[in-house]
Amino acid sequence: MQGLSSFALAWTITLTVVDNLLRITALFVVPRNRRPTSGMAWLMAIFWLPIPGFLLFLVIGSNRLPKHRTEKQETINGLVTGIAERENNKLVSNHDDLPAALVPAVKLGTRLGAQPMLSGNAASMSINYEQSLLDIAKAIDEAETFVHIEFYILALDDTTRVLFDAMRRAIERGVEVRVLLDHIASVRNMYGKETREELDDMNAQWSYMLPVRPWRGEYQRPDLRNHRKLAIIDGKVGFMGSLNIIDASYNLKKNLRRGLLWRDLMVRLEGPVVLGLEAVFQGDWYIETGEFLEHLSPFETFVDDETKQPGDLDCQILPSGPGYANENNLQVFVALLYTAQHRISITSPYFVPDGSIMNALRAATARGVEVELFVSEIGDQPLVYHAQRSYYEELLRAGVRIFMYKPPFILHAKHFTIDTEVAVVGSSNMDQRSFGLNMEVSMIVHGTEFVRDLDEVNDYYRENSRELLDEEWSQQPLRSQLFDNLARLTSALQ
Repeated sequence: MQGLSSFALAWTITLTVVDNLLRITALFVVPRNRRPTSGMAWLMAIFWLPIPGFLLFLVIGSNRLPKHRTEKQETINGLVTGIAERENNKLVSNHDDLPAALVPAVKLGTRLGAQPMLSGNAASMSINYEQSLLDIAKAIDEAETFVHIEFYILALDDTTRVLFDAMRRAIERGVEVRVLLDHIASVRNMYGKETREELDDMNAQWSYMLPVRPWRGEYQRPDLRNHRKLAIIDGKVGFMGSLNIIDASYNLKKNLRRGLLWRDLMVRLEGPVVLGLEAVFQGDWYIETGEFLEHLSPFETFVDDETKQPGDLDCQILPSGPGYANENNLQVFVALLYTAQHRISITSPYFVPDGSIMNALRAATARGVEVELFVSEIGDQPLVYHAQRSYYEELLRAGVRIFMYKPPFILHAKHFTIDTEVAVVGSSNMDQRSFGLNMEVSMIVHGTEFVRDLDEVNDYYRENSRELLDEEWSQQPLRSQLFDNLARLTSALQ
């Protein structure tokens, strides 16, 4: 009995020492190079539960990529930057032709994301889920040289079969088809095995992005994901936006039971900007496979292509993610928001803004800018959904109008417009995951015609939404407020 008491005492003392050492260590390690809100959230977790909290921090507390990945990203950035800075680059937009307020944001994007703004582009958009898949398949059927596909989720099912069949036909006629798909998103998908087998059977060249396979020496923080959605055909036609290659229900039982369907926006592009998308793909292909596609390099084409330009849009591709030194998308988004003189319209399925976004929106409404936000009335991810709701009171008090897209749809499109000439579309949400953890790709567009098209999309959203008013929000039950506030705290654990 005496031996058991001695053991219990020794164990208690050991745990106390370990707990305090972890707390002290956390004070030195956690706040370094981290947002104060994120640092405080991690410190609270570790101080409350030192051992589990510190173990969790070791697993998901750093967004740093392995050194070999960072070095490859820097190589690609250097190549694109060198081309963009050459004086005889005829495709780079003349800053004198852009609105004066837009130029600093364009310069910022070029410096951070290594991509210039290019002139002479044409774009069309679709919010019809199945039609977007058909449009990509049709473009693949017209491919002559290569097809490059890069999607966060790519799954073979009854809805997406049309795209896989088009890829197979392309390979059969001698077209090079390369496919990138996110590893974790793929293995979690119920059709992951069928998708792999289909890609192998058609002899596509394919690779996982950011694989988490420690037994192969492939590991980084497991929730760092490549969230981009791209398709490039022959370097002439490109697609980008929010759509994943999967059925609109995501084939999940819980979604089918609730009747949920995703509503996305995809943009079809022609012109020099497609070369920017191709540069993003080739960079990711190089990082994942080690193969640099010299025979398909778009970099010299930035300078030498003098073919007839298909349109009059100025477009800038902005890649972002942990492979870059700064939060490219966040910095450029904030810079653009501060240029607004009349109106801002934001669509984001997961709107969990950091302080700089909130400050930009409050400053906008304070100077008389009309600001509207489109979100879904219901959510598919409880933590993010409740974290988003925790900002509604602050937004409403600032004068932001909130429109909630009606069920059974999840509004998954990601875009915003500034006044009448500037828009941003892409894969990036306005949340801390997209700003700091995911690899994303956005496109800044200067062109009144493109903004008018997005305005029509916003009109459609507005017609199918209901506006959230102060009176309704003030009557939220206490349990909902509690869930929202707790979710807001967990959103800072990065």
